Amino acid sequence: MTKRFQPTSKNVTPYLFFTGKGGVGKTSTACATAVALADEGKKVLIVSTDPASNLQDVFEVEIGYEATPISNVPGLSAINLDPEEAASAYRDKVVGPYRDKLPAPVVDQMEEQLSGACTVEIAAFDEFASILTNPNRTSEYDHIIFDTAPTGHTLRLLQLPTAWSTFLEDSTHGASCLGPLSGLGKKKELYSRAVKAIANSEQTTLVLVSRPDESALKEASKAAMELQQVGLTNQLLLVNGKLQSYVEGDLISTAFYYKQDKALTNMPKQLTTLTSFELPYVPYQLTGVEALRTLFNNQQMIKQVSEESDHNIETYALKEIIKQVGAKKQGVIMTLGKGGVGKTTVAAAIAVGLAELGHSVHLTTTDPADHLSYVLGKQVQGDLVLSRIDPKAEVEAYKHEVLSKARETVDENGIAYLEEDLNSPCTEEIAVFRAFADVVDKASDSFVVIDTAPTGHTLLLLDAAQSYHKELKRASGEVPKSVSKLLPRLRNKQETDVVIVTLPEATPVHEASRLQDDLARADITPSWWVVNQSFAACNTMDPILKARSRSELKWMQIVSSEKTNQVAVIPWQIELAKGYEQLKSLTK
Repeated sequence: MTKRFQPTSKNVTPYLFFTGKGGVGKTSTACATAVALADEGKKVLIVSTDPASNLQDVFEVEIGYEATPISNVPGLSAINLDPEEAASAYRDKVVGPYRDKLPAPVVDQMEEQLSGACTVEIAAFDEFASILTNPNRTSEYDHIIFDTAPTGHTLRLLQLPTAWSTFLEDSTHGASCLGPLSGLGKKKELYSRAVKAIANSEQTTLVLVSRPDESALKEASKAAMELQQVGLTNQLLLVNGKLQSYVEGDLISTAFYYKQDKALTNMPKQLTTLTSFELPYVPYQLTGVEALRTLFNNQQMIKQVSEESDHNIETYALKEIIKQVGAKKQGVIMTLGKGGVGKTTVAAAIAVGLAELGHSVHLTTTDPADHLSYVLGKQVQGDLVLSRIDPKAEVEAYKHEVLSKARETVDENGIAYLEEDLNSPCTEEIAVFRAFADVVDKASDSFVVIDTAPTGHTLLLLDAAQSYHKELKRASGEVPKSVSKLLPRLRNKQETDVVIVTLPEATPVHEASRLQDDLARADITPSWWVVNQSFAACNTMDPILKARSRSELKWMQIVSSEKTNQVAVIPWQIELAKGYEQLKSLTK
């Protein structure tokens, strides 16, 4: 049986980095750990560099760039760094010297190049490197806890010598996803000391936080492997949100318990080698010091969940999306959302629903072929055509194209840097989107449903590259005509419907909101939001799940009142909807 997580100053290192995919509980577990250590009489600083961080909500006090003492917890202070603001300052620092020297379109392209997730991460790294290597700051505290850790990709990129050379300034291939780091050359030693501190197992532990579900555990395994590849082996696994028991006769409770149990039994081998701990599934929001203290003891705090009256929330079933979209004769439907929220199931259900209305439908996805086969089964009815875009194959082809051109003018060190740069999430998104564009370009008089859509950043990047590639010659080279034709189509709401998929929880809603803001920069407005896996839409008597369902209402209210006026809700499913008939039942 996995041990319960009980952090004390005797069993944890001075520095702790909490990492994991959105919605697994990084912030809440990091905050609870900080409170536990401070309650021992230790001086503790917690620093968040997570764009979705809600430190101020968790501690119920305003927290900014300066260390803020947390009331009722002597010895605990918190800093809430805004990586988006840091990234903006980073862009100004990098692009500033070129504003008066290069044409405006080129500067615009550079700024968009530095608007992706990689830039936000390096800006966040810059912030906590400054804290981690400041002896005045580190000597002041017994423990410093960071909410989020750098990825293996960023650390590998920083360790390449070319990152600190003039390659990026001199190369005709433009900036990388992290921008011309040579502009920050003075920080080479600072970053080097920060990486050494993170790799020191006597000083630092990387806490991989995961939910006990298949998607989150796969993500944790991937992160563990990437970090180990750059020498960060000082890891532990924290499985957050394990339901401790189930109610006999309650189908929802029983299914939820055994689904988690199966995911843990079949977890990736990479994770089985790590020391692992567990935290229980709790029915309340982890806000306030008392709730955080309760997380590490055996109290369930069900009594803390308010019996508030239902919010006035107007929502729809999934069939309303299909009805509205199906009124058209053809079009593009894109599902967008972070990993693990159910994009594939929603996309497949919409495709089936449209096919049932008599439309010709092409469903394309970047998910592995076996997963799509698992969701839809072997028998596809009606005019529904499936295709699969293999991200690995598309990225390899894209890399080959980029590197072939680069080798004509770039030395070996520059090629090594460019190869690592091409491992960024931006590269996969662009490579896959080009393949999507080809699928849509070939389709006519039909609906094309795209599982996993491009972000606004990628759309703007491709748009800028298409318009200004002659001036900048970004390594992506010529943008295919199918891409340039598709961008205006995606901006046309008469032709395209964007569906954002989320879960009724804090972090998934915050992340979905940022995706919507990102799309707004590209002049794209989502038509619908889908709140998936809702316990509030289920009939369960389990006291923990029933209490949890009430806590979902706050986030549904935020979505329906602040984000969109068209919200569809899908109940938590006992089994993953698979096969044409089960997917069809979701649309009813």
